Amino acid sequence: MQLILRTYKLQLQHTFRISRQSFDHKKVLIVELKDGEHSGYGEASENPYYHQSVDDMILDLSKIRQFIQEDSEETPEIFWEKMFPLLKNNMFALCALDIAYNDLYARKKGKKLYEFWNYKIENNILSNFTIGIDSIENMILKMQETPWPIYKIKLGTKEDLAIIRALRQHTDAIFRIDANGAWEVEETLRNSAELKKLGVEFLEQPVDADNVDGIRYVFKHAALPIIADESCQVEADIDACYKKFHGVNVKLVKCGGLTPARRMLARAKNLKMHTMVGCMTESSIGISAIAHLLPSLDYVDMDGALLLRKDIAKGVTIEKGKVYYSELKGTGVLLTDDHPIRMIT
Repeated sequence: MQLILRTYKLQLQHTFRISRQSFDHKKVLIVELKDGEHSGYGEASENPYYHQSVDDMILDLSKIRQFIQEDSEETPEIFWEKMFPLLKNNMFALCALDIAYNDLYARKKGKKLYEFWNYKIENNILSNFTIGIDSIENMILKMQETPWPIYKIKLGTKEDLAIIRALRQHTDAIFRIDANGAWEVEETLRNSAELKKLGVEFLEQPVDADNVDGIRYVFKHAALPIIADESCQVEADIDACYKKFHGVNVKLVKCGGLTPARRMLARAKNLKMHTMVGCMTESSIGISAIAHLLPSLDYVDMDGALLLRKDIAKGVTIEKGKVYYSELKGTGVLLTDDHPIRMIT
């Protein structure tokens, strides 16, 4: 099994702003695991908030290249357990590797990944479309450019309620709010009461992850369900979020890939918590991996590739929230741009 690493710089259609940062592009690492006629692909984007860079991912994967390339016959679960001790300090790199291995393994079995997992896709949920922070006029324009049944709206400004009131005048779509930890406790309670009147479904990480007492208070008193994002990173966090959040947003890069994500989602369901998977800014390689988890989810945010000026791959397609799978096996992706800014074989 051969390990091939590629780095791309993905340009966004618009500057993407959340409460703590804004950016016009993202560097991503694409991992390819090649075994004879089959290749599996995985992805992780760099993220300063989580102190993860593409260069660090490449360095950590290169250090263990010989261990990665040893075998490709063991199950993804066994492979992940072997790789975790070697990459436990770089979950983003582990994620890209794990996705690639799951993709390769299912392709070699001649199945799509959801088929390999025995998931049924008939009742798949719809994905939201994200509107980043901007002027109210521009946020309305972005929403009108992409008519969608569900919007995730980034907040964390001095005019958050005014934004939602203005957007609501232009659509009856479901709204989901993500403040990325920018609100204070009392602010969250006030906003939740008003936002409930405006057709908001839930609040994602309204209070900073370090404010555990505040989170617990919000959970008990807010007018809307609260979903963990920054507070939910790795497997142990599911139990830590219990009775502090109504649900969890599991992100593959934070937890180390599809393999631990499935365990996290199963544990959350056992605790009667809502399940969600979210994306970063990434190509159709990362987004297509998320698509195979849809049967186990209550909510999903997998619009990352839709926000790009140009995708580097083909995989699942999304039309007004509905996800359509590729005909290819595994995660169903095909790398279409073989001109990375860096490639290591």
